[in-house]
Amino acid sequence: MGRHSDGRRRLLVPAVATGLVLVLGAAAWVTVSVVSAKPDCVQPENVLVTASADIAPALSLVARGLDLPCGSVEVQTREATEAGERLAISDGSPRPQVWVPDSTLALRRAHQLGAADVPESGASVASSPVVLAVAADVAKGIGWPEHEPTWAEVLGAPGVVPGMPDPARDPVGVSALLGLKESVKTAAEPAGAYVALLRRFSANTLGDETDLIARLPGSSGSGGTAAVTAFPASENSLLRHNIEDASAPLVAVYSTAVPTLDYPFAELAGISPRQRPIVDALREAVLGDPGVDAIAKTGLRAAGGQALREHEDDPRVAPEGIRTAILPGVPAVDELLNQWAGINLSARVQVLLDVSGSMNAQVPGTGLNRMQLTTQATAKALHLFKPATQLRILAFSTRLDGDKDYREILPMAPVAQHLAGGALDRLGRLKATPDGGTGLYDSILDTYRTARREWEPGRLNLVIVMTDGRNEDPRGISRADLLAELAKLQDPRRPIPLIGVGVGPDADKPELDQLTAATGGQAFVAPDPAKITDVFFAALSRIAGG
Repeated sequence: MGRHSDGRRRLLVPAVATGLVLVLGAAAWVTVSVVSAKPDCVQPENVLVTASADIAPALSLVARGLDLPCGSVEVQTREATEAGERLAISDGSPRPQVWVPDSTLALRRAHQLGAADVPESGASVASSPVVLAVAADVAKGIGWPEHEPTWAEVLGAPGVVPGMPDPARDPVGVSALLGLKESVKTAAEPAGAYVALLRRFSANTLGDETDLIARLPGSSGSGGTAAVTAFPASENSLLRHNIEDASAPLVAVYSTAVPTLDYPFAELAGISPRQRPIVDALREAVLGDPGVDAIAKTGLRAAGGQALREHEDDPRVAPEGIRTAILPGVPAVDELLNQWAGINLSARVQVLLDVSGSMNAQVPGTGLNRMQLTTQATAKALHLFKPATQLRILAFSTRLDGDKDYREILPMAPVAQHLAGGALDRLGRLKATPDGGTGLYDSILDTYRTARREWEPGRLNLVIVMTDGRNEDPRGISRADLLAELAKLQDPRRPIPLIGVGVGPDADKPELDQLTAATGGQAFVAPDPAKITDVFFAALSRIAGG
C-alpha cells in the first residue's frame, strides 16, 4: 500500500499558485485571479466564477490556458450552500456570472430559496463518487484489501462508529441517505432497519467531511474527541486526506446506489455581450480536453464517472470507471430529507390497540392470531422511537373499563423507561376480548382529546390506532360526528396526525383514510396480518419523516 510519493501529491495540489493550495484547504472565501488579457487591451472584461473548493483548482488551471484577446477570468471559492444563500439574498458582494457547485442539489436549493436566475441543472464538468470512508484498521478487520467490502458489511461489522455530514447542508449527506437505504434492502424489516441505521448515523452528525475527518482515531486533528470510524465522503476529499494526514488513512467503499457529485456548470443571468465570449470559451475548455486534463490533476473524475487517473496503484480507492445512480427528483430528495429530520425528533405518542374478539382470528401459516402478531409488531416498533420519546398504549374494544371502550396498558412515559420496566412482557400477555366489539370511534375521539390537552412543543405529537375492523359500537358517536369533532380539534400550529394501521382483510381502508385525513394523517393496511410488522414499520418510517 504505502504512502503516495511527492509526485502524486503535486497531482492533487497543483503548484500553479499559492492560492490554489489555499483553495484545497476548503477556505470559506478564497480568490484566485486569472488574468488573460492581452498587453494592448485597454479595458478588459472580467468574468467572475464562484466554485466549490475541490473544483476551483481545475477551473483555474483551465482559465490560465485560455487565449482571451481582452478579458479575464476570476475564480472564487465558496461553500455551495453558502453560495446559494448569497445568490438568493445578496450580501453586497459581486455577483458571479458562472457558478460551479459540487452538486446539482445546490442549484435546486438556491432556486427554491428564490434565486430565480440560477438554473436547476447544468452541464457536468467533473464527478467524484460519494463513498463510505472507512478507517483502514476497520477495513482490514472485514477482509480488505483481499476483499472489497460493501456498505452493508461495513455497517454490520462490530465496533463501527458511523458519522454523517449534515444532509441539510452537504450533498454528500443526501447521496449517502440513498446508499444507507440500499444497504438494508435485504433486511427482514427494511423500513425499520433503515430507521435504526439513520439513528446510528444521526448520533454523530457534523457540519461536513472535514469535521468528521478530524474525529478519526489517530487523526492529528482529533484532539481527544469521540472517534468515528466510517462516514460518507467524496472520493476527492478522501484522496486529499490520505495525502495530508497519513496517520489515519481512509479506505473508500463504493455503492452503485449512491449518486456522485456532478459539478454542474451553471451560467447565471446578467452576462453582458462582452462577457459572453469569455464564458463560452471557459465552458468549451472546461468540457473539452483542457478540462479533462486539469480535472485529473486535482483528483477528480471526468463527468460520467470515468476512470480515476493517476491512482492505479492506490488500493484504498477503486480507480476504474464507475456507473452510479442518477440523482432523484426534487420530491424524492425532499422525502429523504424530511425523514432524516424526523429521525432526530422525539415524539409524544398515544397508541390504541384493538383487542376486540375478531383479533383472536388465527392467521394461516403463522400459528398465531391477529392479536399476537399486532403486539409483536408493536413491541419491535418500540425500538424505532428515540429513547426519550413519550409513549402511552391503550387497548380498546367495547366497554373495557365500565362504560369506556378503552383502558390504559402502559402509562405515558419515556420509551427507555418502558423497555427497562418490562413493557415487552406486558404487551406479550395482552389478550383479545372474546366477545368484545370494536369501539373505534369513541376510543379515537377520547384519545385524540387527550393528545390535544397534552400536546408538547418540540415533539412529534401522534395518535396511532391499530385495528382489524370497523366501528361496532351502536351506543357510541357516529362517524359524521367524529369527523366534525376531529375538525374542531385541529390547530395548524400544533398538529397531531392520526395514523391508522389496518390489520387483516376486514380492515376498512376507506374509513381509515377518511378518519386520518381529517387530522393530516395517513392510513396503512396489511390485508395479510402476517405482514403487519412490515406495514407498521413502514408507517413509522413515514412518521419519522414528518
